[in-house]
Amino acid sequence: MSATLVNLLPFVAMIAIMWFLLIRPAQKRQKQTKEMQTSLKRGDSVVTIGGLHGTIDAVDETSVFLKTADGAVMQFDRQAVGRVTDSSTAI
Repeated sequence: MSATLVNLLPFVAMIAIMWFLLIRPAQKRQKQTKEMQTSLKRGDSVVTIGGLHGTIDAVDETSVFLKTADGAVMQFDRQAVGRVTDSSTAI
């Protein structure tokens, strides 16, 4: 019984190391991204995952409407917002 436990110890240690180095940080990033996407509001300057820069003109349950520099308004899913670059007051 003791020998089997000693043989399994390296595998358990590898799984624990993988958890703390790979899985846990990825889960933290996903949680932060989801929180950022749910807290989007009108007036925030954002960059989409495709690289489009714009200011949020309106927000609904599943999408955001971005106003670009040339005045065009485009609709994107909330998941398409990659990061908020500036959180300012409403337009």
